[in-house]
Amino acid sequence: MMRGTNNLIGVINFITFLASIPILGGGIWLSSRANSTECLRFLQWPIIIIGITIMVISLLGFVGACYRQTWLLQLYLFVMFLVIIALIGFIVFAFAVTDSGRGQVIVNRSFLEYQLSDYSGWLKDRVSDPKYWSKISSCLRDVHACSGMRRTIRDPATGMILSESADMFSQRQLSPIESGCCKPPTSCGYVYVNETLWNVGAQMFVNDIDCNRWSNDQQQLCYHCDSCKAGLLATLKHSWRKVSIINIVILIILVFVYVVACAAFRNNKRMDNDEAYGETRMTKSRPSRFQF
Repeated sequence: MMRGTNNLIGVINFITFLASIPILGGGIWLSSRANSTECLRFLQWPIIIIGITIMVISLLGFVGACYRQTWLLQLYLFVMFLVIIALIGFIVFAFAVTDSGRGQVIVNRSFLEYQLSDYSGWLKDRVSDPKYWSKISSCLRDVHACSGMRRTIRDPATGMILSESADMFSQRQLSPIESGCCKPPTSCGYVYVNETLWNVGAQMFVNDIDCNRWSNDQQQLCYHCDSCKAGLLATLKHSWRKVSIINIVILIILVFVYVVACAAFRNNKRMDNDEAYGETRMTKSRPSRFQF
């Protein structure tokens, strides 16, 4: 019976170890997003830390079960409880900071445009901080966030390489980073030359400060625009929502594993007490060889 209980604890800790892999994978996936969270490395660290912690404590519980170390199992249950609380807090936080903001539909455009005023909360304040944004914008330049904008088309008749026309560009599905950082806002009225080169039109709406921030310098573009900050926020929202859904599934698994582990631990402890009590009774009932 005791061996069966310890085997159960070992199995559920192995399940816990497997459950930590998607969490850790979610953090690594965030860090691998070259045009977004690579420039916000602090965002994926909570996920990676939670994943590593779950791995460590699952191994702790596995060792405690195999070698019947009660204090290790107690430590395992305590730390697991803290991890579940932390995971709940992170999920709530992730949904709270990505609650507001979405892309705006533009007439005769397939891509969306993004306004910083549509976003609010801690994440917006963090991204909008001048000192922090200077690092983010520099990172976006270094990873060549707009390098994928350029497209060429081969003329089937002549075989010549042609540039994409303005009408074709307007029907493209741009990412939030490309829409916010690699071109000027449509409301500015700039004239399309190519994907990252635009000329000032006859009429320009000067009420949008981003219109004056746009530069045809390929190292500048709209990296200092509010629309670029909004595009980054939109990318983070999309990525964090995906990871949060994974974390919700993992949380359900961890809660189930924790409940089963608590029951198995109580049963294990009860069996220890029964064995100790049985040994005591046998000692007391054993007749003394010196008894007359």
